Amino acid sequence: MENILETIIEKNRYLVNKGKVADYIPALAEANPNYIGICLMDMEGNIYKAGDYDKKFTIQSISKVISLMLAIMDNGEEKVFNKVDYEPTDEPFNSFYKLDLPHSIKPSNPMINAGAIVATSLIKGSGEEKFNRLLNLIRKITENPNITYNEEIYLSEKDTGDKNRAMAYLMKNMGIIEGNVEAILDSYFKQCAIEVDCLDIAKIGLFLANRCRVLNSETSLCDENISSIITAIMTTSGMYNFSGEYAVKVGIPSKSGVAGGILATVPKKMGIGLFCPALDQYGNSIVGYGIMKDLSKELKLSIF
Repeated sequence: MENILETIIEKNRYLVNKGKVADYIPALAEANPNYIGICLMDMEGNIYKAGDYDKKFTIQSISKVISLMLAIMDNGEEKVFNKVDYEPTDEPFNSFYKLDLPHSIKPSNPMINAGAIVATSLIKGSGEEKFNRLLNLIRKITENPNITYNEEIYLSEKDTGDKNRAMAYLMKNMGIIEGNVEAILDSYFKQCAIEVDCLDIAKIGLFLANRCRVLNSETSLCDENISSIITAIMTTSGMYNFSGEYAVKVGIPSKSGVAGGILATVPKKMGIGLFCPALDQYGNSIVGYGIMKDLSKELKLSIF
């Protein structure tokens, strides 16, 4: 298996030159675009890894999977989706102009920034508690108590996050968000700056594949129905406005982050964590997409 992974990495390495790192966040602009790593973990607990799988990177929008999970755990499905929709979008992940149209009542889905900020706002807790609860849930899912956030990247995102700030205040004005906007955004910027590696991401994917249960654990951390909700939304919206083509070409529920990570979950089979900072025009890892296409075909992983 690891030979297959190495071969697929090398086949897609040329794509590094066709992408670029997320330079609109200054701290992310320093990433090495040549890093490529992947880790697979299956239902038997086997771990397969290749490339720069142990390099740390910030989770960024992959954290939206966990914030949505925690929001549903805290409030129930009905309340959450009264505030944010289930629908795909053809707009970029950081667009919010549709929110200000006369017929708009809520963000399209929890995987775009506007919807993710709503999900974070619904997590219970005041001050640092909101973020700490999310961080602790990630630590439990990955069985890695050492996971924390990168302060430099958190501060960089906070300093340059005026567009997120604008959409949050707009949603506050619309009555979608309740509470202190700056405190909610602080939690959101911190959750995006949580630092992980490919194994951590693969474990999150396996947790979803195993119906919200850590492998070999008798305790479910949340209702297994939540994994169905999240997996469906990842399929339709997890790769932003590229999600439709990705579903056709890859066919694996996935979520990307602008630091170059991809989380993928194959229900009842495996979790996949992938990392390469070079991004395409949609904000997805361009090498990661190439690797996922080949991996899906090689191992027959498409759910369709």
